[in-house]
Amino acid sequence: MSEKAVAIGNHMVGPGHPSYVIAEIGINHNGDIDVAKKLIDVAAVSDCQAVKFQKRTPDISTPEAQKNVQRETPWGTMTYLEYKHRVEFGDDEYTEIARYSKEKGLDWFASPWDVPSVEFLERHNVIAHKIASASVTDIPLLEALKATGKPLILSTGMSTMDEIDTAVETLGTDNLVLMHATSTYPLDPAEANLRMIHTLRERFGVPVGYSGHETGLQVSLAAVGLGANALERHITLDRAMWGTDHGASLEPTGLTRLVRDVRVIESALGDGIKRVYESEEGPRQKLRRAV
Repeated sequence: MSEKAVAIGNHMVGPGHPSYVIAEIGINHNGDIDVAKKLIDVAAVSDCQAVKFQKRTPDISTPEAQKNVQRETPWGTMTYLEYKHRVEFGDDEYTEIARYSKEKGLDWFASPWDVPSVEFLERHNVIAHKIASASVTDIPLLEALKATGKPLILSTGMSTMDEIDTAVETLGTDNLVLMHATSTYPLDPAEANLRMIHTLRERFGVPVGYSGHETGLQVSLAAVGLGANALERHITLDRAMWGTDHGASLEPTGLTRLVRDVRVIESALGDGIKRVYESEEGPRQKLRRAV
């Protein structure tokens, strides 16, 4: 099944187009807008196409069993719910994120974890929505996202094929990009299962990318070699920073190397048409004994 490209902002995501590289800031800003802007700078300098955040309504999205669990944080001991409120950005921060991302030439969007967060992001005129692997089975959320009419990027980690089938049926295949993922942090490369990129493309006929949680670059680069139309990696200023996602994130130098090597690989893949290059003519004349 042949997939059609999806327009996200000024970029096309799909066959025949460069891989759309998303720097996942998530909550690695730790509730600090200055850190968020530094991470946007990192994505821009590295020539990414987009930055992505996570948007929650903590009272809704935090599991009941976790709300009152005590947690040690840089701001002292607090409940998990209090922590979630502490790191959540509101209107002022997202207005600045939108302004600053545009200034840096980057698309920006977020993963909404509940329906009010979809409404929040729509008020901020995001160009697309990312659906986290944790939300694959949240049908009311998927329906709210479909109703926006925006391009949707669906991660498929921690999901069965039946669950993915139901999610795609709910969302439809127009303006849909799937992201193969394995939701372990950090990812063991033996569980990356990158051939799922081809499986998802053949099954659904939509562009398919890769959302990676591994350390290092090899698995993500292999995904691009296998045809990933989009690539998402968590980024951080320093993997030693406090927070659950920093350890499986790329630091600035790693992100720059990743995007550089992605473009080299895309150039090297070529078009599959055999030709004799002009650079081969000299060796051909010198080394061929029979023509």
